[in-house]
Order: sequence, then C-alpha cells, then structure tokens
Amino acid sequence: MNAETTYKKISETTDRADHLWRYTPWKKVHPTGDIKKIPEMSEEVRIRLINLDGSELREGISLQRGEKIGEDLPNVDLVATSFVKAVSENSRWVLKTERKFYSETPILLEIEANGDMHALELILDIGEMSDFEIITMIKGNANWIGLLRTGKIGNASNINDITVGLQKKGVLLRLDSMSLGRDANMNTGTVSSGSERTKADLRYKMAERGSNLHVLGSILSRDEMHLDYHIEIQHDAPETFSRLSWHAACGGKSRTIGTGMLKVAKGSIGTDAAQNFHNLLLSKDARADGIPELEVSESNVVGCGHGIANGPIDESQIFYLESRGFSESDARSALIAAFLNSTLTKMGSANLHNWLSKLLTSELDVMNK
Repeated sequence: MNAETTYKKISETTDRADHLWRYTPWKKVHPTGDIKKIPEMSEEVRIRLINLDGSELREGISLQRGEKIGEDLPNVDLVATSFVKAVSENSRWVLKTERKFYSETPILLEIEANGDMHALELILDIGEMSDFEIITMIKGNANWIGLLRTGKIGNASNINDITVGLQKKGVLLRLDSMSLGRDANMNTGTVSSGSERTKADLRYKMAERGSNLHVLGSILSRDEMHLDYHIEIQHDAPETFSRLSWHAACGGKSRTIGTGMLKVAKGSIGTDAAQNFHNLLLSKDARADGIPELEVSESNVVGCGHGIANGPIDESQIFYLESRGFSESDARSALIAAFLNSTLTKMGSANLHNWLSKLLTSELDVMNK
C-alpha cells in the first residue's frame, strides 16, 4: 500500500483524545483544511548543503535524490506521515555520510520554500563512527511546509543535529523519526522563532545497547504564534540514556505547547531517562503548556522522571539590571536570552553556539521593535 492510499484510508482517524492532536487538530495543520484531499505540490524547495563558514565540504558526505531506506524506526503517526510522503513523492532526498566521516566545521543544510505549499522528505543515512554537527535551517515565506525526516544514526557515531525554524509566516508540519545505533550519541536541538503555526511530532528510538540522546528546545514565540511540539522517546534496549530539556519563552498573545512521552520497554535494564519543560511567560496574554508523560514497563532502571515549571520574568532581576545601567527593554532581552541559552549552550560546540546565539539575539531585536 503506497502513502497516498494509506492516507486516504486513515485520513479521518485522528483522535483529539490522543495528546498528539489534542492542542492542534489535524484539520488546522492540513494545507487546505479539507482532510480528505491530497493537494498537488508542483513547486520544489531550494535545498543545499554547505559548511557554515563557507569553506569546502569534506569528502564523505553527500546530498542526493534517493529512495526509502528501511530501518527500525520509532512508531509514527500514520496520518501525518503518510500525507507528507504522498505530497513529497517528487521531493525525496538522502543525506549520507560514509563510515568514520568527520568534520570540525558545522555543516548547514538550508531549506528555502517560497510560494504556496511545499513538502520534503529527508532521509538520514549516517555511517558508523561519524562525528560532526549539522544545522537544518528552514526559511522562506511559503504558506505551508511539510518536512519529514527519517533515518538512523550509525553505531558509535557522535552527532549534533540542530533544526532551526525561521519561516516568515505560514504553517510548518515537521515530523522526525530517528533510530540510534549501538553506543551512538545524539544531541538534537530545536531553535524556533518563525511560522505562525507549527505542529511537530518528533520521535526517537534507542533499540540498541548504550545509545545516548539529548533532546533540547529553545523556543521563542511572539504575536499570535501557535507552536505545538510533541516529543516521544522510546527506550527499547539495555543501558540507554536520554534527557529532554525544553525551554519556551512566550510573548504577545502566542501559545506554546510541549508534550513529552517517555517509553521504557520491558527488558530495557539500566535505562536512565528524564524530561523537563520550562516556560517563561513574557506577557499576560501569552500561554504555555508542558505535559510530560511516562510509560515504564521495566522496574530495573537507574531512574525515570519528569518535571515542569511555568512563570513570568522575575521583576527583581529586571530592577537589578536597570540599577546596573540596562534599559528595561535590554534587561528583559538579557533575561530571555539567558533563559533560552540554558538549552542553547548544550546543543553543540563553541562555534555552533556562537552562531545560534547571534541568531537568537537578532530574533529578540525583532521582538522588541
């Protein structure tokens, strides 16, 4: 059964009781609002792979049109996944690295979409013992973008994988389904301040012993943005480790939602996992929700926990900075930046962090205008 047939068969099966669709119904994410239709997307996104500093890419990494790669991936939401697969049939790419690929310079995968509706499927095929940093940057003024990323991180690889959302408007549907190999280490971060509406379903599976995963979020919302992130981490092997740390700063009349599902399967002895959501409210009309959930089927674990904290900016801290010469606007920006930096600093090397910090500063400047 192909993706189009699958979608048509199950397009009306989304359930608001499922927290994936509780806060953003599928109808509001679908590009036309008519969930029975699969619109044609004839325009392609612009995509290019470059070094962040403009230098030449090392040998051993490539981006090319490709076909599906079968892997032991996490369970996915069939409605959204089959839809994006159906509309991106002519826009499927494979990012491949050879075994032991290494790069000191962060790599930038730039995706630019302008116009009406665009969709892209990106397959990651990361070779064993690879070591590099990659930023996937989504930008442009398209009304609707669908991005499906699937793939496997090879055994003993060390990857910093950051996705940056900088669209000027519109809707972003983002789906991740990643599997980590034995002893693989992955830092995956989300930095977002674009799109009027985002629905993200991010799923990660550790099916082999010794894998490590950090999922990090630095989210800045303003005006009337509606940003909804669902993160699911599946521990299906012994001695695996994961941390989810999600920070969202919400201004204007915006709303952010973060839902986390942590699953530990029977037999995943020695699992060490935790998830935390922290939300900073920048205005009285802003709203932020964090909903962590656990499903633990193995009793012999190191630990499994979760937490959430919401609150406004501490006015005493603003007063302190003003007494040191800051304007009120600069004091607020400094405190917001410090809050988001607590996850931003964990996303990669000093070079990568400096680039992300400059990006965050420019977005805060736009917010304060």
